Amino acid sequence: MSVKTFKELERMVRGFSNHRRIQILELLKKSPELSVEEISDMLHINYKTAADHIRRLAIAGLVLKRSDSVSVRHKLTDRAEYILKFLRTLE
Repeated sequence: MSVKTFKELERMVRGFSNHRRIQILELLKKSPELSVEEISDMLHINYKTAADHIRRLAIAGLVLKRSDSVSVRHKLTDRAEYILKFLRTLE
């Protein structure tokens, strides 16, 4: 593996290395196309906190954003699906 690939892997792992982010990934697996407000309400967390976690997941390439007329909708990438499968093997 090249150094660039190792750095990409690090960015991805840091993207989901938080219990709230893993909760958000699980939530989006069950209910794709949620807005930040819906995610914060469902997890009972602050809107700003949820938005920051989702931003980090998007930077890591784990969440896709789609602009709706009044809000932004989020869904998992294929990579995030694989990560959730991997995390389940660790339980």
